Amino acid sequence: MQGNNGQLYEGQKLALKYFTVAIVLFGAQLLFGLIAAIQFLYPGFLFNTLDFSIARIVHINALVVWLLYAMIGAVYWLLPDEAGREVVGVKLGNLAFYVLTAAVAVVVLVYLFIQVGPGNEMTTWLITEGREYIEAPRWADIGIVVVVLIFLYNVYATVMSGKKTGILAVLMADLIALAGLYLAGMFYTDNISVDQFWWWWVVHLWVEATWEVYVAAVGGYILIKTLNANRKVVEMWLWIEVAMMFGSGILGLGHHYFWIGTPEYWWEIGALFSALEPVPLVGLFVHVLYDWGKERGKGNTIKNVPAFAWLTVETFGNFLGAGVWGFMHTLPQINLYTHGTQWPAAHGHLAFFGAYVAIMIAAIYLGVQGKAGLKELKMTKAGWWAITLITVGVLLMTVSLTLSAYVQTMVERGMYGGTWEGYFVAQANQWFVQGLGWRLATGLMVIAGYVFLVYDLLTCTKKQPAEVYEASGAAAAA
Repeated sequence: MQGNNGQLYEGQKLALKYFTVAIVLFGAQLLFGLIAAIQFLYPGFLFNTLDFSIARIVHINALVVWLLYAMIGAVYWLLPDEAGREVVGVKLGNLAFYVLTAAVAVVVLVYLFIQVGPGNEMTTWLITEGREYIEAPRWADIGIVVVVLIFLYNVYATVMSGKKTGILAVLMADLIALAGLYLAGMFYTDNISVDQFWWWWVVHLWVEATWEVYVAAVGGYILIKTLNANRKVVEMWLWIEVAMMFGSGILGLGHHYFWIGTPEYWWEIGALFSALEPVPLVGLFVHVLYDWGKERGKGNTIKNVPAFAWLTVETFGNFLGAGVWGFMHTLPQINLYTHGTQWPAAHGHLAFFGAYVAIMIAAIYLGVQGKAGLKELKMTKAGWWAITLITVGVLLMTVSLTLSAYVQTMVERGMYGGTWEGYFVAQANQWFVQGLGWRLATGLMVIAGYVFLVYDLLTCTKKQPAEVYEASGAAAAA
């Protein structure tokens, strides 16, 4: 995990900067999500000060941006460790980090201070492009491309001059696809259908293909570091994930096609393959855990309990959020009635948390352990409170949204046939409103967990049992 002299690589120090900003933006995502949840129940809350549309934009974009920060940070953390050498162009990487962070700050301030006004071509360049999830203005778009090119150069140059592992090979291919797809979302056209076409491919292929492969590679690395997993086993499942990306990640998108007039056979193809997305990750985790269980009595302890616990949440949260809730909601025969209701919100909250948020927190705990130079990292009470409150909070939030969605679908679509009148009747239904009330309460639970998480990340290395420090000292002396 560290360089030969026991110190962190410069690339890993850069990773810690990315992790720090990621955690701050995670807090911003939760704060603005809480504000939006209040506005669902009390539409006049902060009206003309912070409108719902802006709170939602910041909430969603903060999610995407902090995950990208954490993703870049995780790669910079594992890259020198896997390649066995310092990151090439680390000074350039540091420059890109500060440029990106300054740009993100400016974009958020613009969102907050320019909430209304006429829309024209300059709006696209200076304020927002209006594309959900990737709403950054054009100047920031171009800046992001430059930053990502520097990041890709550092990854490729480092690997080409260092050791070449299976994890790095998968990451190199996946990062090219992940970055390249972003370019598809930069096409600008006055035709909103064509514009949405390109936007749609960016968001869906990110989430359902390249991000899934990415978390598999990082998850494999975390399993090696926490459970001493067999590298051959990890890399075997990684290649299965890559192979399935063409099925589950690309063909699986067919479950959305019924809205655009493609032949109906795409519905079944999409439904089948999209349900398979979480399978390789669950297979990797269970296989490694089974092997670890056989070796448990031979001194093969968990080297980072918080990271392993969050990885466990990721494995099964991904299965529930992307698999079970995704299958319930995205089957075309069901989505015909649920599209545009609270069903996608229920699915989206659990899927993003389970598939991506939890594993990024696990990666950040690896950074915390490495920065302190500890051979092992035990779970603290604050760490347990953090993972319990956040995980249970998100699960209950998903259930609350599902209940509201069920009422909304029955009333708005079933009873009133999707009419404008049905929309308002469903919004006023007491069970719908109560579900949103529970969503707000569970949001407060998640924020309480976030406070414990930040506290734990800052203090957990100082609260470790004595044997951890003794083991670290013995390892350093050896």
